[in-house]
Amino acid sequence: MAADVAPTDPLALRAAARSAPKSFGRLSQLVGASVSLVWSAARLLFLALVALQLLAAVALAAQVLAVRELLDAVLTADSQGDTGIVLTPIVMLAALTAVAAVTTALQGQLQRLLGECVTRTMWSKVLSVATGVGLRFFESPEFFNRLNRVQTSALVRPYQVTQGLLTMAGALAASLGLGLVLLRVAPVLLPLVVIGGIPMLITSRRESRLEFDFAVEQTPTVRLRSYLAMLQTGRPEAKEVRAFGLGRWLGNRFDGLYATYLHDLKRHVRRRSILSLVGQVGSAVVLGGTLIVLAGLIARGRIDVATAGAAVVAIRLLATQVQTLFRGVQTIFESGLFLDDLDEFLAYGRPAGEEDSGAEAPESFDALRAEGLTFRYPGSETPALRGVDIDLRAGEVVALVGENGSGKTTLAKLLAGLYEPEAGRILWDDRDAAAFRPSSLRSRISVVFQDFVRYALPATENIAVGRVDEPADPLRVRMAAAAAGADATLDSLPHGYDTVLSRMFADGTDLSGGQWQRVALARSFYRDAPLVILDEPSAALDPRAEHELFSTLREALHGRTALFISHRFSTVRGADRIYVLHEGEVVEQGSHDDLIAQDGRYAELYRLQSDAYVAKEMQRR
Repeated sequence: MAADVAPTDPLALRAAARSAPKSFGRLSQLVGASVSLVWSAARLLFLALVALQLLAAVALAAQVLAVRELLDAVLTADSQGDTGIVLTPIVMLAALTAVAAVTTALQGQLQRLLGECVTRTMWSKVLSVATGVGLRFFESPEFFNRLNRVQTSALVRPYQVTQGLLTMAGALAASLGLGLVLLRVAPVLLPLVVIGGIPMLITSRRESRLEFDFAVEQTPTVRLRSYLAMLQTGRPEAKEVRAFGLGRWLGNRFDGLYATYLHDLKRHVRRRSILSLVGQVGSAVVLGGTLIVLAGLIARGRIDVATAGAAVVAIRLLATQVQTLFRGVQTIFESGLFLDDLDEFLAYGRPAGEEDSGAEAPESFDALRAEGLTFRYPGSETPALRGVDIDLRAGEVVALVGENGSGKTTLAKLLAGLYEPEAGRILWDDRDAAAFRPSSLRSRISVVFQDFVRYALPATENIAVGRVDEPADPLRVRMAAAAAGADATLDSLPHGYDTVLSRMFADGTDLSGGQWQRVALARSFYRDAPLVILDEPSAALDPRAEHELFSTLREALHGRTALFISHRFSTVRGADRIYVLHEGEVVEQGSHDDLIAQDGRYAELYRLQSDAYVAKEMQRR
């Protein structure tokens, strides 16, 4: 089992970011990673964009030469009186300008398409990790911080790196072409133009660090702000928000967080703007010096007027391309910090893939036994379970009871293979479950938790998600619904089993809590696993429906073993065996009659519930 989630607090991330090298080797690494990512996402689009960048670079360099030819033709026509010689360079310059405009337009559209392809690839990787890592990660706020940063920043950064890479490639190609032209017409000016980009390079490195620092610092605030927005817009929360009049209070908290964020953002933008201004002014000063040198060359007669005009155009274009080149480098470095964060998040999924190995779990069992199970949640000092022993035999109905916080649901999660015990073991017919491939073990278990998911999908899919490794079987879906007592409800819906069970979408409808619970039970029966774990399966049912459910439970199980958790002691009377948990330990076990005879904790809690029920019935009368 992999270690717990590594620390990812803002200070640690900032220190790691600042210690990361910003060298040519680092740039080469990022470029290589970016090319690999883009190549895997859409190689043909990438090749097309590279070809367009090269075409645009050639057209740009050729425009400088066309300007020189045009100026030379204009001067010749003026001295000879022959304007016809101007036509050819004009057509050439117009054609080159058109080529540049078309390639620019095409690049914009293709880059948009490429960006979506890259983002889709990254979403697939991130979602694979989010659904593949163990539940222990979801007990860690550090994991959620990194997941939030990945969702809000790093998923768009691959596209930005791609843009930076393409921009850098195009600017480099254009700079080489323009550099060769300038080297031909005025060699002494070339190094001055290149030097003009250095101030931008220096300030851009500092800007990239500021950007990453800002994102890391704001992660907790952004997460809380998103959560407050969800509370105000979510359907499950809507009734309580109105019942308690929380709208204004939540809105004020949201506005306060946003105001703080905007205050910090203004300060951040101001600092970046100052750095950008310094870089731009530095580059402009060098460019001005370059033009002064050019003026000196013209004054001394070192170059003619046509060449000087071409040199001015080349200098201006080359200065722009050099700045664009350094901006591309800045984008790659800046996004590289986020890509490192993304890589560390994706690394969570690698152990999960490696851990899913071992023998196939058996199709069934005669006896399932837990021995000495001890477990504590990450970050908790108090064990949720301490030395728990339980036995389940094939075909039995076994109940777990106890007060809130006694460890019932935690034990269910361990038996379901969702957590691994800190100590102890779970045996399937004397074989340690730890030796089985985890996904194989979980496929032999069906779980319905108290907070089961209500999918905004058709009823058929809501049930068939119980086993998604095979196509949905309509007949089997109906049989599972009938076993759970949900068939009459689903048949009466506007579109029957094809009705979407949510009002979020057109033609959808919602169910009552009890009806939803029966759908969740049907989902569990559809899975057809030898072990069925039911966490408070009758919590939303009225007493009559609860009685009907448990009177037919054994028949619905068709010989499967059931472990059900309940706080209603009346529902567990028919269980083959009852385990009573208290503060993470099994304190009593036996049948209902045995436990009543023992006159211990179970008998006490049973009498308390019975007295409360009788008192409630008398009040109704």
